[in-house]
Amino acid sequence: MKLDWVGSFAIVRRAKSAAAGRGIPLREFVTEAVREKLAAGANTTEKPWMKHFGKLKHLHKETLRINRLIEEDSERIDPEMWSDSGH
Repeated sequence: MKLDWVGSFAIVRRAKSAAAGRGIPLREFVTEAVREKLAAGANTTEKPWMKHFGKLKHLHKETLRINRLIEEDSERIDPEMWSDSGH
């Protein structure tokens, strides 16, 4: 199948140069580029932030430790705060 190029000729020049640098025909270079783009598009989700989900899993024990310390500290009663100091 033969396709007409509709777009920036500067892009075509860069693609030709890149293909020549790799020693492959422009047709092969474009085919690879389209294949990679389609594969990358298949891996995207509707929620791009989900790709970061679970990245801090290695800090789970530390998070539990910090949460426990906060909980313990928030349960302590400061007697001075509740004393009748004449305020």
